[in-house]
Amino acid sequence: MFDLKDIRNRAAEYDANWARRGIEPQTPTILDLDAKRRQVQTELQDLQNERNTKSKDIGKIKSQGGDAQSIMDEVSAIKDKMSSLEEQENLLSTELNALLSSIPNQLADDTPDGADEDDNVEIRKFMDTPNGNPDHPDHVTIGETLGMMDFETAAKLSGSRFVVLSGQLARLDRALAQFMLDTHTTEHGYTETQVPLLVNSDVMYGTTQLPKFEDDQFETTDNRWLLPTSEVALTNLVRESIIDNLDEPLRYTAYTPCFRKEAGSAGRDTRGMIRQHQFYKVEMVSITKPEDSEAEHQRMLGCAETILKKLELPFRTIVLCAGDTGFAARKTYDLEVWVPSQQTYREISSCSNCGDIQSRRMNARYRPESGKGTEFVHTLNGSGLAVGRTLVAVLENYWDEASQSVTIPEVLKPYMGGIDRLEISK
Repeated sequence: MFDLKDIRNRAAEYDANWARRGIEPQTPTILDLDAKRRQVQTELQDLQNERNTKSKDIGKIKSQGGDAQSIMDEVSAIKDKMSSLEEQENLLSTELNALLSSIPNQLADDTPDGADEDDNVEIRKFMDTPNGNPDHPDHVTIGETLGMMDFETAAKLSGSRFVVLSGQLARLDRALAQFMLDTHTTEHGYTETQVPLLVNSDVMYGTTQLPKFEDDQFETTDNRWLLPTSEVALTNLVRESIIDNLDEPLRYTAYTPCFRKEAGSAGRDTRGMIRQHQFYKVEMVSITKPEDSEAEHQRMLGCAETILKKLELPFRTIVLCAGDTGFAARKTYDLEVWVPSQQTYREISSCSNCGDIQSRRMNARYRPESGKGTEFVHTLNGSGLAVGRTLVAVLENYWDEASQSVTIPEVLKPYMGGIDRLEISK
């Protein structure tokens, strides 16, 4: 949500910022609804005062043995009018909140302009990409060649966009998650956290999954939601709370399955593990003071980059342009890993600074050192990393065509019980 007082004071700036996303001016409608609601609230307050005054008069008249019926009739009429105005206020508030909930966050000033992913800006690369080989096998071919990746059986169990991993490939997938968690907790200062996989609507609303992205979520029959990412639960750990000491950011990490309908991606990446209904991810979330969030954003990005560097996977870091920046984000960096079979880079992590859009929805605040009042925290989230996509990158970048095997990256060998390569299962 947004600070309505700030919108009243800087309406043109808000519309100019949203225009960078290709959105038409929103403040005329916002301010019209806000003015109507405030007018109704003023009328309600005036009537409340009038009713209180007349109620006191009724008490005095009755105490003196007089007839207060006419004033009582006036009070009754005031109550009826107040009831009508309260209904108007509720309708206006609902309409205003629905509008505000449908509008994306304000972009950071240094988010580059641009219409779509073609306008994203590359910042740096790590490692040279291997020589192009259009015949390089993809991860599906590699996994099935090893006899450890089975989409056909998964389809029998659950339908399309699911996979069954087995044997040492399943172990490699688990090793990746353990390596990521160990790195983030022991080297990067994140607190490992286990969170529920089912959350209520208020929690989903708090991190902007609802109402905007309802069609992409899995809802249970008892009106709860499967986590689309552990960001949802981790960020909401501070909902409806006031943090007394936020000298250092709160940092959480979690490894969970994630569930998405991928409603808006029909026909995209239908082969393999790039885009599935169920996938696993190690997530990072930070809660900061507003003045600390930009530095924390850079730090979080570095934490995600470290994982890829340790795995010695070629990748590039880009900053998303205005037209490609997500709904809740002020600014987003993506890490894209090299996928040899596609001869291109593919997203493996997004690190976003969401400012206070989520904390306003969650009512998450902190108390400044001055102790005067409270302020909304800033929230940040980043993949550290998407485990399935990292597995795809490892399989393809470490595939040895001559031996028909996958070499285990050095940092993962301690997690693999001494196994240094995946070979065709006998």
